[in-house]
Amino acid sequence: MGPALVAFAALLVGFCAFAHRLGRWNITAPIVFVLAGSAIGLTVGSPPATEVIWVRAVAEITLALVLFHDAAQVRPGDIARDRALVARTLGIAFPLTLLSGFLLARALFPEQPVMLSLLLAAALAPTDAGLGAATVLNPVVPVRVRRLLNVESGLNDGLATPVALFAIAALAGAYGLRPAAGVADAVLEIVVGVAVGVAVGVTGARLFAWSRGRDWSTSETRAMGVLGLPVLAYGGAELLHGNGFVAAYVAGTALAGAGASWLDQEHGALHLTEVLTGPLGFSVWAVFGLVGVPRILAGVGWLELLFALLSLTLLRMGPIALSLLGTGLRWPTLLFLGWFGPRGLVSVVFTMLAVESLVVDGPVAEALSVVGLTVVLSVLAHGLSATPLAQQYGAWVEAHPGEETRGRPAEEGRFLPQPRGSILRQG
Repeated sequence: MGPALVAFAALLVGFCAFAHRLGRWNITAPIVFVLAGSAIGLTVGSPPATEVIWVRAVAEITLALVLFHDAAQVRPGDIARDRALVARTLGIAFPLTLLSGFLLARALFPEQPVMLSLLLAAALAPTDAGLGAATVLNPVVPVRVRRLLNVESGLNDGLATPVALFAIAALAGAYGLRPAAGVADAVLEIVVGVAVGVAVGVTGARLFAWSRGRDWSTSETRAMGVLGLPVLAYGGAELLHGNGFVAAYVAGTALAGAGASWLDQEHGALHLTEVLTGPLGFSVWAVFGLVGVPRILAGVGWLELLFALLSLTLLRMGPIALSLLGTGLRWPTLLFLGWFGPRGLVSVVFTMLAVESLVVDGPVAEALSVVGLTVVLSVLAHGLSATPLAQQYGAWVEAHPGEETRGRPAEEGRFLPQPRGSILRQG
């Protein structure tokens, strides 16, 4: 067992022992693990990313589990209750965020290859509700607003994944690191991934519902079986030369759709995927601090800082506001929804996959530094602001009830899926 693993285990034990107390100070798990990794990297020195041999394996496992878990938490009923709002955020705001990020990258970094600008935009488009868990779980925030943030975060990472992976593959082909894949090949990989994901998710949902109805399994064994579904989807798609990440995401969506009746009654079905995603995510944050932060601090300039600040503000808040105009939601709500679009674990994993697949120098290093800087700023800003802004916004809604609270009395007691990282979150 290497010293890095021992150090991570000690940090994990320490954090879990003091998590609740840290939460009262608005110090989140990503803040702790990024700062710890950064401290080691800046004082002792950080190894090259390619020498951390387990990085890609951990990154791939984490991304597959995150995509599956986030998608599986979103029940059809969550979408149906506010289908117009969900459709606007995913169908209008998300593409606008992706497009505006791409155009800004072309404007600020004109020497970048086009595919690198696309990767930069795609890596920073998905949001991470786990970084704002104190918002999504805070009962002072109206259920409609919390549900919209959670559903959006659960689904937009799956929309960004094919775009980011396509950009990485195209760049790898352009650099001669792997045979260049054509558009038809990329589309075929996605189609195979979707087919495998649907088959695994629907079959798994029906199998466990059938077994549960005949009392042939227990809640504990069903939770273990659900944990195997993203691995089966990812591995099965890879064996068939499909996209494993798309398969894992679609499997989660299919499971939520086909198994909604028993999943709503058995909230612990996703418990093991949540628990396993927690420490895996923490390890990704620690490696990000160890390897990424020292390089970000060494190479960041004003253009990178400008892109990061705009990504967290205008490029997120503008599309959200535009997409939700005319829905009856008022400007404080639009600003609240726009601000709480943290960039987190999925963005970091995309960066790790890019490091493993590309030659990290020149424009590539510049683009990855932008992603890393944006995530660091988001971890600090959203982590520290989640609780106080939620309390202020909740007090405003209570004093000025409106469209945001529509349907609240009937839904207040309903189970609201928790964002990733909430089991081990603090507060």
